[in-house]
Amino acid sequence: MTEITRHHTNQRMSQIVTHNGTIYLAGQVGTAGASVAQQTQDCLDQIDTLLAEVGSDKTRILQAVIWLADMADFAEMNGVWDGWVAEGHAPARACGEAKLAKPEFTVEIIITAAA
Repeated sequence: MTEITRHHTNQRMSQIVTHNGTIYLAGQVGTAGASVAQQTQDCLDQIDTLLAEVGSDKTRILQAVIWLADMADFAEMNGVWDGWVAEGHAPARACGEAKLAKPEFTVEIIITAAA
């Protein structure tokens, strides 16, 4: 059996799970109430930190799932995202609208990456 490793775990969830060379990050959110751009940047900064913790980086991202509280914020989120994604390393990506955990959250990003 391949080992499953969990980091930053509590009763409900783990921030990072690794298994068989794949890294799964929990959904990342930014500072509640901040602008869409700031919340997006917060998410991306957290993703950078978590991936580095397990020896990976944004060039190894396989898939990103982005939830927006309102699709009207798509362009603002993409303005930050497009500046962050490493050229030539864009992951498979989906973006949709969803009611997030708190009304003050506007962006949540979920990442799957290679180790």
